Amino acid sequence: SKAALNAAIQAYKANKALVMNTPLNRQPQVVEAADATKEAWLALKRTDIKSPVTGYIAQRSVQVGETVSPGQSLMAVVPARQMWVNANFKETQLTDVRIGQSVNIISDLYGENVVFHGRVTGINMGTGNAFSLLPAQNATGNWIKIVQRVPVEVSLDPKELMEHPLRIGLSMTATIDTKNEDIAEMPELASTVTSMPAYTSKALVIDTSPIEKEISNIISHNGQL
Repeated sequence: SKAALNAAIQAYKANKALVMNTPLNRQPQVVEAADATKEAWLALKRTDIKSPVTGYIAQRSVQVGETVSPGQSLMAVVPARQMWVNANFKETQLTDVRIGQSVNIISDLYGENVVFHGRVTGINMGTGNAFSLLPAQNATGNWIKIVQRVPVEVSLDPKELMEHPLRIGLSMTATIDTKNEDIAEMPELASTVTSMPAYTSKALVIDTSPIEKEISNIISHNGQL
């Protein structure tokens, strides 16, 4: 009908006005289609799940052939090269302890034949139970003094961890070298600079340049038709 023809003409004029003097790659519908294509490509790439760290699988909750959903927890990965020891020292032993001091560590797993070498990377700001959900409170008049323990974090040498792998929760014996606690005489004290930040990885970074190039080629090809 004439009314339908007029409506189609008006729609054509409106669409023409939207894209007039606008490059093909910047037209709204083309941009929307390009974004949808990129999202689909990323979704396909993310079906190939990569571990962000080199380590060991633990607490696996998924089986082969099982259907999984986005965001579902599949397993835990224990880092093989980035482990630390929480050494609970008595408060009376922390007088000369400084960040950066060297530490010798013996595990019950390997015994005295294997000595791990590490460095103090942190001293907790509270005792073991100070930050618990319900910290212990001494009753009024209870003045029995109990020596408290403070967690000291000790980083381990990644090369030694690769040669002698450890497990979470093992018993360790740590000995801190506190012979010289003067930072002025030993500049390396109080330095926790590592070769790479803890728990960083490029495994989850997806290079989108291939799909962006493909989208650009498609748009250019259609613009020449």
